[in-house]
Amino acid sequence: MSFISKILFISLFLITSISANSIDDKILEFEKNRFSNNKRVEIKNLSINFKKSLSVKNWYGYIIDIDAKIADKNVKAKDIVFSNGTVVSPDLFDIKTGNSLKEMMTLPLTSKYYDKKRLIAGNHNAKDKIVIFSDPLCPFCLDYVPDIIKFVNKNSQNIALYYYHFPLLQIHKAANALSKAMLVASNKGVKDVTLKVYEADFDPYFNSNETDEKKILNAFNKVLKTNIKLDEIQSKEIQKEIETDILMGEYVMVEGTPTIFVNGEQDKTKNKYKQLGR
Repeated sequence: MSFISKILFISLFLITSISANSIDDKILEFEKNRFSNNKRVEIKNLSINFKKSLSVKNWYGYIIDIDAKIADKNVKAKDIVFSNGTVVSPDLFDIKTGNSLKEMMTLPLTSKYYDKKRLIAGNHNAKDKIVIFSDPLCPFCLDYVPDIIKFVNKNSQNIALYYYHFPLLQIHKAANALSKAMLVASNKGVKDVTLKVYEADFDPYFNSNETDEKKILNAFNKVLKTNIKLDEIQSKEIQKEIETDILMGEYVMVEGTPTIFVNGEQDKTKNKYKQLGR
């Protein structure tokens, strides 16, 4: 490359970088002004968490971290917007398929999600890694999670499977106590806790809206043949672990269950794991 060509290349790179940064600044300013129009909202901080170049020329998707105070309550949230630097849109749709591009805006996992303590099947050192967020009373999860566990068990040297508790308390109140019992049992060294719970039938003992933790725990002990005490699942440490799992899910925009990540990327199809271990 000649000296003049190098200068032109560097100049083009700088112009592109300045343009990109300008768009980023515009997006943050737009979001700040938009939220500030609501007098009940006080923006404490806005930052770009994730930026993705789209197949549409000069368009980008943004995931914005929002730290705000709403009616004297501190709130952390995320917003998704799209922009070409001139206009901003809350969503874009593929004209051929009708698919929402917003569905493609998912946060990749960092290595901290591959916590050996949360490994429920496979080999922690495996190249291929699956992370799943699930509720043990979610009807779809009850069929889906055992299938993944059994698949990984058949490829145990080549895949690692990590499980995060994500009880959907608004629709399955009993899931909190059940998740805590699973965690205590796992900490005690009970094998295959997750698979046993997902294949168990708790319907004769309690319904998904049950709030009596003693009743739920008695059913858990009977079905899994454990002897966990009520004060064990009610400890602050166990509750904090469940809350940490939920927060880690919310951070990567998990909203429902099951949500699965394959090698760091969220899989909306929920079927990509079948291609692993080959």
